[in-house]
Amino acid sequence: MAITSAGILMYHVRDGRLEVLLVHPGGPFWRNKDAGAWSIPKGEVDEGEDDAAAARREFHEELGTRPEGDLIPLGEVRQRSGKRVRAFALEGDLDAAAAHSMTFEMEWPPRSGRMASFPEVDRAAWFDLDAARGKLIAGQVPLLDRLADHLQAPRPDEQAE
Repeated sequence: MAITSAGILMYHVRDGRLEVLLVHPGGPFWRNKDAGAWSIPKGEVDEGEDDAAAARREFHEELGTRPEGDLIPLGEVRQRSGKRVRAFALEGDLDAAAAHSMTFEMEWPPRSGRMASFPEVDRAAWFDLDAARGKLIAGQVPLLDRLADHLQAPRPDEQAE
């Protein structure tokens, strides 16, 4: 059965441009990956947990800030791994440089017998929709279009016309 996650795509408008907040996964596997590696702050929905509550919890765990405000449902997307992501949009203005994440432990280097601690998220940043499209995991890119449609903002591919 596919894992289900829930997350929040935070957005704001800066200098007339729609921007979204994305996070880069922490840990050694992601250290040198950039394009197609970023994500919305998200995580697994616990059994019996409400999707919106899970999205708020994960946002707090990954960024150190409790998200406040009304969530806008963006629906579900499926990543290449089969993971289902139920997403919500939320208008906000988080200081990405001040974000801090919970950590996790894993054996590193592999088969060394040594445990190492890594942040769940090693950085967060604001991107306009065009830049976000190149940064996001491919399966999450439709969330950008859904947000733009909801806000009736021009999509990057429409701005060139």
